[in-house]
Formats: sequence, structure tokens, C-alpha cells
Amino acid sequence: MTLIYGLAIAIAVALAGYLCVALLKPEWFE
Repeated sequence: MTLIYGLAIAIAVALAGYLCVALLKPEWFE
């Protein structure tokens, strides 16, 4: 069960970081 929570947290952190970068540095995605 702990592995599932760890995986969910890792995905949530990755998505949050991706969204922050996409908002702050949109030129990186051109």
C-alpha cells in the first residue's frame, strides 16, 4: 500500500512541477 501512495505522490509532484514550468516558461515548449 505504501508503494501505491508513494507512486501517487510522485505523479502529483511531477504534474505540479510540469504545470509550474508550463506557466512560467512556456517558451520551453515551443
